[in-house]
This record gives sequence, C-alpha cells and structure tokens, in this order.
Amino acid sequence: MELTDLVRILRRRWIPIVAAGVVGVGAAAGVSALQAPSYASTTQVFVSTQTGETSNDLAQSNAYTLSRVLTYSELASSERVLADVVADLGLDVDVRDLARRVTATPVPETTIIEITATSGDPQRAADIANATATSLADVVDEIEGTSTQASPVRLTTVEAARPPESASSPSWPLNMLLGGLAALVLATGFVVLRDLLDTRIRSPHDVELATHHPVIGTIAFDERAGDRPLVVHDAPHDFRAEAYRSLRTNLLFVEVEGGQRTFVVTSSVAGEGKTTATANLAIALAQSGETVLLIDADLRKPKVADTLAIEGRIGLTTVLIGEADIDDAVQDWGGTGLFVLPAGRVPPNPSELLGSRAMESLLRGLEDEFDWILIDAPPLLPVTDAAVLGTRTAGAIVVAASGKTTRGQLDGALTRLGTVDVSIAGILLTMLPTSTAHAYAYAYGYGYGPGAPADDDGDGARTDSAAHDDRVGERSALARGSDRVERDASSSAARAAVPGDVPADGTPDDEPVADEGAAAAAPEVVAPEPADEPTPARGRGTATPAKTRTRRAPRPKRERPSRDR
Repeated sequence: MELTDLVRILRRRWIPIVAAGVVGVGAAAGVSALQAPSYASTTQVFVSTQTGETSNDLAQSNAYTLSRVLTYSELASSERVLADVVADLGLDVDVRDLARRVTATPVPETTIIEITATSGDPQRAADIANATATSLADVVDEIEGTSTQASPVRLTTVEAARPPESASSPSWPLNMLLGGLAALVLATGFVVLRDLLDTRIRSPHDVELATHHPVIGTIAFDERAGDRPLVVHDAPHDFRAEAYRSLRTNLLFVEVEGGQRTFVVTSSVAGEGKTTATANLAIALAQSGETVLLIDADLRKPKVADTLAIEGRIGLTTVLIGEADIDDAVQDWGGTGLFVLPAGRVPPNPSELLGSRAMESLLRGLEDEFDWILIDAPPLLPVTDAAVLGTRTAGAIVVAASGKTTRGQLDGALTRLGTVDVSIAGILLTMLPTSTAHAYAYAYGYGYGPGAPADDDGDGARTDSAAHDDRVGERSALARGSDRVERDASSSAARAAVPGDVPADGTPDDEPVADEGAAAAAPEVVAPEPADEPTPARGRGTATPAKTRTRRAPRPKRERPSRDR
C-alpha cells in the first residue's frame, strides 16, 4: 500500500474514524467517572553521613551516602518498615497491600528520597507518608548501627507530607486523551484492513488496480432509476443524463479498425445495470444526429423490450431462424433515430444462434445501414454469449457496478474476452455513490448534480414526477397510434407507390419493405402532441412475420425519420 492509498482510504472513511474517536473519549470519561478518587501525598527525607574534618573524609562520606540512597529507597517499601507504619497508625490493611500504595524515589544527583503514599482519604495519605519516613529512619539506625557504635547515617525529614487539595487520579484529561487516541488508532487500523481485504470495486481507482483498460464513463447511483430507467429521454437535465452524454463523447474517440462502430455491451455478473446503460447510451447517440440500432442479444433473460416499452415477441431469434425479415423485426423508436431489434422468443440454444453464420451475416449487413450498433449481451462469467458476439464486433464495453463487482470478477470477465482476442473499448462504472468526487463531476457550474432539478419545463411550476407522468402518457398515446399505423399499413398499403422507390423504367420495386410501405400509406399519422413540443417519445410497433424473399444488395443507409410538428 502506498501513501496515496492510505490517504484515499482515510478521506473515504473519515466519518467512522472520527466517530470511533468520539466514542473512545466518551468511554474514557465514563470509566473515569466510575473510578474512586485517589489522593497522593509526598514527604522528603535527607540522607547524611557523619564525617571527619579532612577533605578526604568528606569525599568518602559523600560517595558512601550516594551509594546508600538507592538501597534506602528500596527499603522504604519493605515489610519491616511498613509493619511499624501499620502498627503506629492502626491501619486495617495488610502490609503487602500497603506496600503497593507506598513508593520511594531518589531525587537524581542528590541524597534526597521522596516517599509518596496514596489513599482514598487525603489526610490518611499524608499520615502514611510521614509515618513511613519516620519508620525508615528508625530501621536504618538499627541496620547501620552496632551495639557499641551508633549508625553513621542519619535520615532527616526535610519536608513533611500535607493533605492534598485535589485527587491525583483519575486524571480526566489524560484518560480522555488516551481513550480518544486509542480509539482512533484502532478504527484507522480496522478501516485500512477492511479496505485491503475488500476487493469490491468502488471507484475508478479500483478499476485501475484491477486492469489496465480505461474507464470511459461513470454513472452515479440514483434511487429513482427504477421509476425512470431512460433518464436521457425522460430527464435530459439530470446529472445521470449528462454522464451518458459524456460517455457518448468518450466513445467517439475509441479507436476501432475500419471505422466499425458495432459494440457489444456486457458485464461480469447480472444486476450491474447493463441493459439500462445500453439503452441510455443508444438514446444519447441518437440525439447526436446519427442512426443507432440497439440489439437485444440477451436471449436468456431479454429486458430491452420491457425497458423501452415495445413489443418483443418478434426479434433477433425469429430473424436468425428465418421466420421474419429484418425489416419487419427492427422497430423505429419514436422517430428519434433509434431503432431497436428485440430478442424475440427465448430459444433453447442461444449460444449456437449467436455464434452462427447467420448472426455474422446479419451484423455485416446492418453495419451498412446504421452509424452505430449496440448489442446488449448476457454477463460474461455465467455464459459465453458475450465473448462469442465480441469476436464479431469492434469491441466490448464492460459494465461494472460500484460496490458490487469485485476485482476478481472483473478480471475474470476481461480474461474471457482476451482469450478470444476481443478488443476492450473500456470500462463503464455504474451505481457510483453520489458522495464521491466522480459522481459530482457535473454538479458544479452547470446545474447538474444529485441536488439539481431532474428536468426544467420552463415555467418552474411543474414537479419532476408530474413531468414524468406526462411523458409516460405521451409515449403510451404515441405507441397506440403507431400500432394502428403499422397494422393498417401492413394490411392495405404494403405495396403503395412511393415516388422515391419507383425505378427509372417505371416498374415498381419487386420487394417492398414493410416499414417503408407503412410510411407511404400513412406518413403523418401520429398521436396528438402537447403544444410545448416535448422530447420525442418512443414508438412501439408489432412486427408481422414475413414470407421468404430476396433481399436487396447493397442495403441503403438508414436515415433518421422526419416528423412534422
């Protein structure tokens, strides 16, 4: 771990660390409050030696005294000295217990001994200290003296002990300081260890630790994403919508061979927001003025049709097995330049269908029609479908969910793509917590951010939920109108003459296309639109299986539908 990693962890986890420090201070204060106060009183004893009159005698006496001071300090807490103290003061304590409450310390470079006694009563502490000094002097006289000669060492009390005015313990400031520091150290060690053992990806920095592939986009977590998954369409001013537009810009600079703009979007495991991210990216690309085809290739659990509120019974599987033509299966999503190919019925052999020659031929033909093709594929670790599709595209966009995907899962997914030589366009990090700096990248200066309004209707009187309900109603009305147009067009005007489709020799084209016929039969039949021209809504058309027919080659470039206001 580097210093930058430690700083990053502390910046991200500073709240629990500080909270632990506060708890430590509080715990130390509680323990101090529960402790009984203790008082300490100190007396000083001077040690001297009787000497002669010569300088040599004085030097020898001084050296002898210094050597004896340490011995007398140890003797002060001995049983022989303290037994007299217990007897003189009438203490109801054992000598050994009293020894733990009496300490004697020599003052450096002097012949003075400090005797300190502690007790719950300040007067008793002073009495014990003074009695210990007196008893020590008596014991030294007995030890150093003889029957015929008095002791040459004399202990004199130079400062008697006095009852202390305040308790010596507990020391509230010291205890609280030590408690807070101990809690901070423990909490810091815990969060650092937890982050080292936690392999979940939480930020772009974690992606850099797991792989060398770049992060091409970050999408913040939004608790309202379930109510409005298509945030780019439903709330274009939301900060998540701006994140998808930034992803679109980054994707424009991804180098691909031959200018091919077909990408498979996949993830490591399920539940990482892959389908929602693919749909929003497709809408953002379509809003830039280019034609986009979104293919639902998750043939095991298809979700694109439900996300875009379109009919999904006819789609990719019915095209691959020859039950429907591609022009009948592709649906125009509300005239926005986005076309959708749903998954169709769930087949028993999805991997074989996606790896078939028919799938490869279909993709090559569609690349001539659309500027962009995005393929929503299943997760990489459970099945191999995405890896198979990746070999037929310009590259793969791997989605990773912050706080859910682990480094091992992401590395395993990228390894599977690398095994079959699939180019990695980049990593898309979703569900990023809004407390991180990356999630707030658009919150400053431009009105975007988690606290900014999701949409702006101009008058400021309508709430976000009301505007969302209006958009849902508009899309439903347009979907019902589109269904009627598709049914009428397919039954009565499938071969209607269109000036642009008649060849020079005056003979109509022998292969009419269902959607072109529908457009010729009813070019302007759409649902009523509000007067303030809301964002173009998505359409919904039910495809009818077509009979086997000869396809035109080459196919013309798909153009954006035009809608007259």
